[in-house]
Amino acid sequence: MAKPHHLMGENGFHFSQPLVFPIPSPVEEGSPASDAASSTPLSNGTASPGEACGLPLCEAGRHAHYGEGIKYVSTEQEELACGWGGFTPSCLQLFNTPKGVLFFLCVASFLQGMTVNGFINTVITSIERRFDLRSYQSGLIASSYDIAACLCLTFVSYFGGNGHKPRWLGWGVLVMGLGSLLFALPHFTTGRYEVRSSAEVGVCAANQSLPCAAAASGLSGYRFVFMLGQFLHGMGATPLYTLGVTYLDENVKTNYSPVYIAVFYTAAILGPAAGYLVGGMFLNIYTEIGRETDISPENTLWVGAWWIGFLGAGAASLLISIPILGYPQRLPGSQRYIVMRVSEAHQLKDGSHKKASDPDFGKTVKDLPRSVLLLLKNPTFIFLCLAGATEATLIAGMSTFGPKFLESQFSLSASEAATLFGYLVVPAGGGGTFLGGFLVNKFKLRCSGIIKLCLLCTVSSLLAIFIFFIHCPNMPMAGVTQMYDGSTLPGSQLNLTAACNAECGCLQETYSPVCGSDDVMYYSPCHAGCKKVSENLRNGKKVYLECSCVDKTLLLSPSEAEAGKCTSSCAKRTLLLFFMFVVILFTFLSSIPALTATLRCVSDRQRSFALGIQWIVVRTLGGIPGPIAFGSMIDKSCLLWQDQCGEQGSCYVYQNSAMSRYTLVTGLVYKVLGTTFFTVACVLYKPPAAESAPGSSDTSENGNGDLQESKPSLPAEEDI
Repeated sequence: MAKPHHLMGENGFHFSQPLVFPIPSPVEEGSPASDAASSTPLSNGTASPGEACGLPLCEAGRHAHYGEGIKYVSTEQEELACGWGGFTPSCLQLFNTPKGVLFFLCVASFLQGMTVNGFINTVITSIERRFDLRSYQSGLIASSYDIAACLCLTFVSYFGGNGHKPRWLGWGVLVMGLGSLLFALPHFTTGRYEVRSSAEVGVCAANQSLPCAAAASGLSGYRFVFMLGQFLHGMGATPLYTLGVTYLDENVKTNYSPVYIAVFYTAAILGPAAGYLVGGMFLNIYTEIGRETDISPENTLWVGAWWIGFLGAGAASLLISIPILGYPQRLPGSQRYIVMRVSEAHQLKDGSHKKASDPDFGKTVKDLPRSVLLLLKNPTFIFLCLAGATEATLIAGMSTFGPKFLESQFSLSASEAATLFGYLVVPAGGGGTFLGGFLVNKFKLRCSGIIKLCLLCTVSSLLAIFIFFIHCPNMPMAGVTQMYDGSTLPGSQLNLTAACNAECGCLQETYSPVCGSDDVMYYSPCHAGCKKVSENLRNGKKVYLECSCVDKTLLLSPSEAEAGKCTSSCAKRTLLLFFMFVVILFTFLSSIPALTATLRCVSDRQRSFALGIQWIVVRTLGGIPGPIAFGSMIDKSCLLWQDQCGEQGSCYVYQNSAMSRYTLVTGLVYKVLGTTFFTVACVLYKPPAAESAPGSSDTSENGNGDLQESKPSLPAEEDI
């Protein structure tokens, strides 16, 4: 570490008496923090001027005097100006503040959330349909993001944590943008999407045929392109939620850190919500833009323009990476926040946590095993990681297949389900994330109080998850959920043929559900025995006439059917949506407090690395198996599989009761585990003694040593 120009001893500045800042601290007058700042001796690092100086330190003058006999100096050869290389125009310095960094990181996290957790989850059904994928294969695509993150986290968090964080962040966002562009590539490299609709195949008519060569697309191999795109997403986002969080935490006051991090994560939550809403709009546009088609978005063969969002998000990510790359290693004025910081790191019995106080600790590969060992010996950190993994499993699984759950339960189209799920995530996920950080700041919670808040949130969501005891019944579907005469299917075996359509020669490869005037769904107009198509549309949908299978015994109108699914009139819809909102709210409410507790229970120099290790545990035990497990669970709930000349494709119809039952069991298991882990973390946490030296057990990221003055912990931050 380069040293300032002044004479220094072996360990830095040596003064016979502590030097006291004579100028007022830039914090609230009378607050404990301001008292600490005004009476804190100069450490063996460097102090920076107050925020009143708008210029970077290197431009303000290395020997500028403030007060009597006190010199504020910048670290030698350390450039604190915002820019790229030698290009540092003065107008850019307006953004060289914590709020400026927060803005650009929020945009990056918004784009990441919108792409990875929004667009991809929204278009899962469309991609399955377009490329003939099964749910476990689409779950593997979703998990590729976490696989990449696990492979990169150790390297990025360890070396990036001691390196130039903004450069790691900027290059990561750029790689993430390339992943989005690659994800959209299959649309342009495959042929046009050809739909053999019921009008092309014909309604009830004998001797229909559909060659197997035309039915089987052979496009399932494109799943590897999607996996590679997700892999690049995972690589690029790795620095964002490790180095980005610690960069914010290092450059703001300790009390404000949870609010900054909460705003950052709120943007990351609003991103998926926007992805669901915007993605749902794109799914109403036919994937082959400019081509006419005779099917509507309600048709299960419809594939929307799933690829548009990835092109826009990819281009935006490439642009936003440019300003992030221009930020300095640390912001001007950030040093004083490190001087004021009070350690809350977990105290190990053997005192080995003090090893991290060495200014040179963590700068070489040789220290990597020691860093890992220190974290493994911290039980609070370990159980916070395990609790995060249980929450991540549910979040990853429900965010991937949540729209599909709503689509099945309420008999919605893919775009309607994605939009409805977005309406749930915006207030519940975004509001819960911001509220969690606000509560930590509002009540000035210390580490143990934060863990208790996480425990309270987890118990609340555990109680709300029992709502999955209820479900909406399946809409009756002839030959799938019941016989054509309304009786129960024997042995739950599919039987799509009946006397009313025996002479129609209907094909099982042609799935185009219609809703009969008897409120029963049929596999296709042919399976409903419909013989004619009306020239007039009803509510934008085709109407089929003279349907012999539609029960008209109690109806005065002629037997007819309307294209699309029957509308669900589930009386439990409002109740189910409300408690899903509560589960999402309390799950995300604990996210920022849990992250803040992780940052506080480890030494300062290990914060980036600790977040990296935590994300590895969370993704390995939660993010990766979550979508795969939920996908396999949903596959088990399938009633009607796509049949491509004997090959099983994607699922057409799910059994709602089984889907709710599997969701309930999975949710209970992981919520109980999460409650247990937060409880153990709270019990085992050992805070520093009441008389603690600020920064004595952990030092700044810049390598500054310990402060020599001790003071009691702040009275405003008592445990709850």
